[in-house]
Amino acid sequence: MAYVVRYGRMRFLGEYAGPKDQNHFRGQRVVLRTDRGTELGEVLCPATERTASYLEQSVPGEILRPATDEDLEHEAKLIQAQQKAFDVCQALISRRRLQMDLVDVEIILGRERIVFYYLAEKRVDFRELVKDLARALRTRIEMRQIGVRDEAKLLADYGDCGKPVCCNTHLTAMPPVSMKMAKLQKTTLDPAKISGRCGRLKCCLRYEFDTYRELERQLPAVGTQVVTSKGRGRVVGQEILAQKLVVEYEDHRRIIVGPDDVLSVEPARIRQAQADERTGLTSGRSHRDGLEDQSLQGIESDHAAWSDDGSIDEAEPEKQAEDGNDLGPDRRDRRGGRSAHEPT
Repeated sequence: MAYVVRYGRMRFLGEYAGPKDQNHFRGQRVVLRTDRGTELGEVLCPATERTASYLEQSVPGEILRPATDEDLEHEAKLIQAQQKAFDVCQALISRRRLQMDLVDVEIILGRERIVFYYLAEKRVDFRELVKDLARALRTRIEMRQIGVRDEAKLLADYGDCGKPVCCNTHLTAMPPVSMKMAKLQKTTLDPAKISGRCGRLKCCLRYEFDTYRELERQLPAVGTQVVTSKGRGRVVGQEILAQKLVVEYEDHRRIIVGPDDVLSVEPARIRQAQADERTGLTSGRSHRDGLEDQSLQGIESDHAAWSDDGSIDEAEPEKQAEDGNDLGPDRRDRRGGRSAHEPT
C-alpha cells in the first residue's frame, strides 16, 4: 500500500509504497529511500487518486521500515554534526569572501549527502568552496540557493497569530500575494502588520481572496449610479462580506442598503453619454471622431476587463529554490541540483 510521506528540511511530499505486510498510521516516523538517499519521514495519509492530484512532482522511492529507537537517536546525533558542518562552511565562506549568507544545513540520515541552504543576491561561483567542503566533510555536497520566504520556512517558528507559520506546516508552495488582496479585504495597510516573518506580505492574505472577489462581483461597483426605493444615488462603498452597499443620494444622505433594495443599475457608458449630451460636447463632433471614440471605448473596456481579472496586479511568484554548480561529475539529480561526490 502507498502512503503520502513528508520528509526533509524543506518538507518535501512524496507518494511511497512499503512492504505489503506493513500498515502505517498517520504521524508514524518511517525510514525512506528517496532520490536523495536514506532519510526519515512522517506518514500523513494513505495515497489515493485525490492525493495524487495534489502532488505535482512526486519523486520515486519506497518505505523501508518503521523508524526504530536507534534511528531516532541517530537523528538526534545529526544535530551536532549539522552545527559542525555549518561552522566549517561559514569559515570557508569568510575565507574566500563569497557574497552569500549561509542559512541552514541538512545532513541526510544515511549521510549520503549534506545540503547547504544559502541566500545570495547574485550568482555565486562556489566551485572551490565545494571542493573544500568535500575534503573537510568527506561526503557528497549539495549547495541549494533559496529565497527569503524559504528562509522563513526553514527557521521561523510562530507567526503574529500565535500559531506556527503556514510555510512550515501545511503550505507546499508559496502563493503570490499582492497589496491588492489586502485592500480588497480592508485590512490595515501598515507594512509592519501585514508582513510575515520573511518580510513579505503574509500568505494568509491569499486564503480568502477568491471568496472576496466572488462576493464583490455580486455587488454594483463603487461609483455606479443606482436607483432604490429611496431614490437615485451613487455607490460610495461596499461591505463585501455583509453584502451591503453604502449609497449617497442627491441630498447627500448616506444609507446602507442591501443588493435586493437596488431597483436598477445605470451603466457607466449611458451616464457618460447623457452627461455629454447635457454639456453639448457631442453636438459638434464629426462622424470620424465618433468612430475614434468608439474604438477608444472598446480598448478601455477590454483593459478594464483584463484589469478586473486580477492577474496583472498580483506580485511575481517567489523564485523557487535553485541549485548551484560544483565540480563533481556531470550528474544532475531529479531536483535539478549538481553535487560533488566524495573525493577519491
